[in-house]
Amino acid sequence: MIIDKFVESKRPKNGDSNLKSILKTISWRMLGTLDTIFIAYFITGKIQLAISIGSIEVVTKMILYYFHERVWNKINLNYDEGSN
Repeated sequence: MIIDKFVESKRPKNGDSNLKSILKTISWRMLGTLDTIFIAYFITGKIQLAISIGSIEVVTKMILYYFHERVWNKINLNYDEGSN
């Protein structure tokens, strides 16, 4: 497909593309936000408060995760297995 070729051509040689990092960010935050809402509801017993907490943290954590992912993508941990 055309989109596959475009995405493939933009992929760096060592690491994920920006698009893949963005998609991973979104999917991880969906799961994480559901968890936050569940915990907030369990603690407070108030669904509206739980949803409010979840809606605030989803934005901040998506931004943090994206930059965290990009920094880790720049770190090269390849080393000789025989050397200390």
